[in-house]
Amino acid sequence: MPRRTKAEAGKTRNSLLDAAERLFQAQGVSRTSLQDIAQAAGATRGAIYWHFKDKAHLFNAMLERVTLPLEQAALFTEPDAPPETRLQRLLHTIGKALHDTVHDPQTRRVFDIATHKVELTGELQEVARRREESLRQACLCTAQTLDALTAQGGQPLPMPSQTAAVGLFALIDGLIGNWLLSPGTFDLEATGRQAVENYLRGLGVSAESVKF
Repeated sequence: MPRRTKAEAGKTRNSLLDAAERLFQAQGVSRTSLQDIAQAAGATRGAIYWHFKDKAHLFNAMLERVTLPLEQAALFTEPDAPPETRLQRLLHTIGKALHDTVHDPQTRRVFDIATHKVELTGELQEVARRREESLRQACLCTAQTLDALTAQGGQPLPMPSQTAAVGLFALIDGLIGNWLLSPGTFDLEATGRQAVENYLRGLGVSAESVKF
């Protein structure tokens, strides 16, 4: 049997991830086996284990194909960049997540799975650990930016910066999660931007700094 080329292997990997997305959304992650995914992709069980060591590895690979707010938020900052620049990069990341949730079917599908179709127990505990670390890193970067912004303005935050950062990401996750349950009920992009802007202004961040 001839060896597969890199392009062929990449095509098989993407077919497996596409099948996983469809099945995870349709029947939930815990009810979907790796064999189900291989069969739906027209691949062998051996092929799926060639690309993914287990379901958690496959699930994380699926997440990596879209821009998740927590996954990207820790990347927006550079220690030497002005705090206003760091904040603008964070707002850009949030704005992109809101936009892609509404307009990109794959992003919407993956967000729906990650929010409503997965139990982070058993074989997916590694996914839970990854989420926990992503939240920790994102909140740390955001808290540092908030501290720097309020220090410039001479106005202290009304709460610890870490608490404020946790609240910001809870707000974003809640908006996206609620919209996914019933997409027609409100404008996610407009509502999300307004909610984030007002949240940051309520913390004492200047209106000039809070611009998507």
